[in-house]
Amino acid sequence: MSPVANWYPDPHNAAFVRYWDGHQWTQHVAPRQGAQPQPQPQPQSQPQPAGTLAAHPAPAQHQQHQPRAVAPQAAQPEPAQPVRAQPQRQEQRVPTFGAKKFAEQLQEENAYLRSIVDRYGLDDTVEAERRKAELRGHLDNTQREVAAASGQIANARAELARLAEQIVGARNTIDLQELGIFDYEHPAESSTVLATQLEALRAQIKQTVRDGGATSATTQFTFNNSVAKGKKFVSDMSKLLLRAYNAEAENCIKSVRAGNLATAQKRLSTVVDQIARQGTMIDLHITPHYHGLRLHELELAARHLQTVQREKELERERREELREQKKAELELAREQEKLNKEKSHYLSTIAVLQANGDEAGVARLNAQLADVERALADVDYRAANIRAGHVYVISNVGAFGRDMVKIGMTRRLEPMDRVTELGDASVPFRFDVHALFFAQDAVSVEAALHRRFADRRVNKVNLRREFFRVTPDEVLEAIRDEQIEIVEFTVDVAGEEYLASVTTGTAAPVPSAG
Repeated sequence: MSPVANWYPDPHNAAFVRYWDGHQWTQHVAPRQGAQPQPQPQPQSQPQPAGTLAAHPAPAQHQQHQPRAVAPQAAQPEPAQPVRAQPQRQEQRVPTFGAKKFAEQLQEENAYLRSIVDRYGLDDTVEAERRKAELRGHLDNTQREVAAASGQIANARAELARLAEQIVGARNTIDLQELGIFDYEHPAESSTVLATQLEALRAQIKQTVRDGGATSATTQFTFNNSVAKGKKFVSDMSKLLLRAYNAEAENCIKSVRAGNLATAQKRLSTVVDQIARQGTMIDLHITPHYHGLRLHELELAARHLQTVQREKELERERREELREQKKAELELAREQEKLNKEKSHYLSTIAVLQANGDEAGVARLNAQLADVERALADVDYRAANIRAGHVYVISNVGAFGRDMVKIGMTRRLEPMDRVTELGDASVPFRFDVHALFFAQDAVSVEAALHRRFADRRVNKVNLRREFFRVTPDEVLEAIRDEQIEIVEFTVDVAGEEYLASVTTGTAAPVPSAG
């Protein structure tokens, strides 16, 4: 490529070339590596503003001959865009004379810059960058929308899976309900101990029904000489009778009580026998395995009800025991107050007698005071020692027969008050007392007798019901074996109220023991 005329190295920056119009440097610059366009030469009459490039030496001032035009270097790549020096327009002013020339110069410069922009496609570059930024924004928005849509799709799939599971569960529930399996309220559901067992048992019952293991019937039955119709008939009959069996099992569970488990189990077993008789033609019967599961379910209900009843009984007994203890404490407090008053009275009387010199009276009252102090010490001991009290052995021939006794203890100062309370309204006749004696450790004495006859306890659920199916003779023998100190024990009791009732014909005679 041939050099371009009038373009010389820029005296300010060697990397650029600047145009020399023959008289002065112009404002047109370009990189040295590229070919430069030929601008319109400026008029020689153009005034040089102060502080412009005229202050730099012209090419003629650096060498004797006119400088050669600088050719572009072929080995270096062409730059992306031209660079022109920034004109210091803020230091130039429109001259008063030659404004037209100045305007023409500006038009020329603008045309040159426009040619640079068009030459290197700067407008296209800016537009491309703007378009690129716009597309990047669209891409980011699209990616966000895709991510949001993916999340919605995942949520929709999860919801679809959940609904599918519900549909399957609903279908299974419907199938089980057609066979009489319902989720009814079971008594053991509220039990912290039995709830887990009940849940596992119910799951096993449902699975057995689904697998067809609840019933058994022949597979060779034909109906109107059709094997298919025979299978359908067997299936329909099996479903019908299984539904009847499950309904009866549910009714038994809902009606079972703490004390009638055996009756409920017998009732359900009777249904099994009835189904076997009605299904003789197709050899239809409830399988022993499935019947055992339903009996176990019935047993769980009864066990829970028994536990609830036992807790209620124990709570009533605890309240009764607290009331009895409070009564004993009140009696001891009243007796203590009474004895303290008597002691104070004796002391004051003795002081008066001593002042009067009545020695005989003093001696007599001192003896009485000693009795009061012994009684007071006994009351203090019993108030401090809650294990001290009276052990009693009582019976009620008219109510319970001759071979049943009650063995208990009381901390009352008057133990007969407790015996009287026991026979007030709960039994038709008053209790007869076989033994009533004081023991410093009455709790241990009572426990020893209870252990002796534990296998003959009447109520094995509520241990506060202290009735034993033994005779008074056996209790006396146990007291001797345990080496319990006792002053008096009566084997044969009067039973006055009962005997009088038998005599008048209002009560039936009780047969002798044995």
